[in-house]
Amino acid sequence: MEYILIIISAVFVNNIVLNQFLGVCPFLGVSNRISTAVGMSAAVLFVMTLSTLITYLIQMYVLNPLQIGFMQTVTFILVIAALVQMVEIVLKKISPALYQALGIFLPLITTNCAVLGVAILVVTQEFSFGGTPALLTLPQALVYTAAMAAGFGLALILFAGMREHMELVGVPQPFKGVPIALITAGILALAFMGFSGIV
Repeated sequence: MEYILIIISAVFVNNIVLNQFLGVCPFLGVSNRISTAVGMSAAVLFVMTLSTLITYLIQMYVLNPLQIGFMQTVTFILVIAALVQMVEIVLKKISPALYQALGIFLPLITTNCAVLGVAILVVTQEFSFGGTPALLTLPQALVYTAAMAAGFGLALILFAGMREHMELVGVPQPFKGVPIALITAGILALAFMGFSGIV
């Protein structure tokens, strides 16, 4: 039951983009087409889950025992950047088709603050499942991260669909482009606020 609560909370209630405002740059920049939004969502899911696994282990077995938690942000940034580069190299060698499909999205993930934000949230935020608040265990952390990435992907794909539709309707000239995109993002965020209170 706690995993279902984690998933619902991460995807709908505490959406990483629409509620916590992390990853807004790719949300606005890569959401012109549904196909690019799907590619970015898949890349974020893969990298965010893998980077959280590694950063969680580093935090629990290196930084905390050595009492150097103040190095968390720098360490996590280096781990995420190195991980994205390694994934890019491995994909280029093993699966050129998948590398071509993810192509430009992998370097963009290095600068996506949502990846770093989720990695930090997983090891610092305490969650309560009917008892006393506690940090997430590794399986809970991985489910939480995958759900956060799925929430990012859901918001990105919905927003891309809305932006594609906006190109077909008569938007007044002063609102074309970025203004209507921001208004649409605000309305989408309000729609997701309707889920608050579920969990």
